[in-house]
Amino acid sequence: MNTARPIGDHLRAWRQRRRMSQLDLASEAEISTRHLSFVESGRAHPSRDMVLHLAERLEIPLRDRNVLLVSAGFAPVFPERQLEDPALQSARRAIDLVLAGHEPYPALAVDRHWQLVAANAALRRLLVGISAKLLTPPVNVLRLSLHPDGLAPRIANLAQWRQHLLDRLRRQLDLSADPVLSELIAELRAYPAPTRPGRPRETSPADFGGVVVPFSLVAEGGVLSFFSTTTVFGTPLDITLAELALEAFFPADAATVEALRHLAKPQD
Repeated sequence: MNTARPIGDHLRAWRQRRRMSQLDLASEAEISTRHLSFVESGRAHPSRDMVLHLAERLEIPLRDRNVLLVSAGFAPVFPERQLEDPALQSARRAIDLVLAGHEPYPALAVDRHWQLVAANAALRRLLVGISAKLLTPPVNVLRLSLHPDGLAPRIANLAQWRQHLLDRLRRQLDLSADPVLSELIAELRAYPAPTRPGRPRETSPADFGGVVVPFSLVAEGGVLSFFSTTTVFGTPLDITLAELALEAFFPADAATVEALRHLAKPQD
């Protein structure tokens, strides 16, 4: 997003992206519609606190809140550090603890572009037969999932899982307006949906009580069935932490529990 644009243009664009009227936003922010109109038109200049207040009401990502601040003539306030930075040491330990504690079930951490940040051993054990080019850093986990040389040929319910990922990515794009995600969606949509003789019956949400989209992966000896959860850091003030998500997969049946325990045993 171009910081040279006036602050009012930025706010109007985000308000419209959120499908909010000036009255909606003014009510949320507890300011007058007149004042908001003046800010958007450039007739009034917002304070630093007002920029942050409106950004909070609009749920603007921290990275873009810095853009708004700069466009309004203020210094950015949200730092962006590497995860290895000493200031994020506690957060990094927490990520590692969560991933390790989820064993023998797969779990991973990704950034805002779905690049792999960290993964536990359980996930790595499932990545057999994957093209080396897809495992060369930076690894994009959506590409890894849906690429014909990735996990796609082994996903028993590929149609459902593919649609689930594309829908989720589209919602993320709607919220962030990130051009990198737009390019990623176009790439993923261009992948063929591979077919394989003897593919197991596709599972559906109805198989899981209609409450979650399942992930069913063909593995040695059968099909592993999972449901997933997403965890994010609460009230982060660092861009890196704000853009991290932990994806944890839980077994959906007893056979998957047993299979994952077997895979986790040291091989003789």
